[in-house]
Amino acid sequence: MALHFKYDQARRRFVEWAHNEIAVVPDFHKRILCSDEAHFWLNGYVNKQNCRIRSEANPQVYVETPLHPEKLFGALYGLVESFFKNDESHNVTVNGDRYRAMITYFFIPELNNHDVQELWFQQDGATCHTARATIDLLKDTFGDRLISRFGPVNWPPRSCDLTPLDYFLWGYVKSLVYADKPQTLDHLEDNIRHVIADIRPQMLGKVIENRTSRLDYIRASRGSHMPEIIFKM
Repeated sequence: MALHFKYDQARRRFVEWAHNEIAVVPDFHKRILCSDEAHFWLNGYVNKQNCRIRSEANPQVYVETPLHPEKLFGALYGLVESFFKNDESHNVTVNGDRYRAMITYFFIPELNNHDVQELWFQQDGATCHTARATIDLLKDTFGDRLISRFGPVNWPPRSCDLTPLDYFLWGYVKSLVYADKPQTLDHLEDNIRHVIADIRPQMLGKVIENRTSRLDYIRASRGSHMPEIIFKM
């Protein structure tokens, strides 16, 4: 219970801060660039690292999967959608060095077409996100407009219900990319790119607007999670 209270306190503080920002800048949520990564398994297997279940009792769920299924590691950084690969074009998992390389060589150059002074950057507490070198790199670009663990504005842990990439994007994309049963990683990668490219601005607008109602719910519930958000303890 003490752990739940600690998490809820952090969420309450963040929600109060966000409400204050919205009071000054009504379109504040439209100015946040979100960062996140997700596994895409070729056989359609859902990675439990990205789908968490919150429950007082541990649910008994069994999933049969191949021992070593092939996978992609996809990433989205507000303006950049990409996949992590090494110099031989083999798929690799993200780490601190690869994350910073993505930000340096792909993400930051994309910002040249935008007014960075109007933008915020938000990331969760994954280890590759929160290394000192990563935080320093992001602060060099965004200054105090960084929402992150160890950042100027603290991102509360266990808050997938406040991140559009978690409460909408990854689930939406995974519901579509396996429709034609891709048999190769290249096919799967093409499907992911096409699904993301086909998302219309009107849909994204509604997803972002939904953040406000989520903040209102969490504020009224004093930090509790949205009912449809499930985590694994």
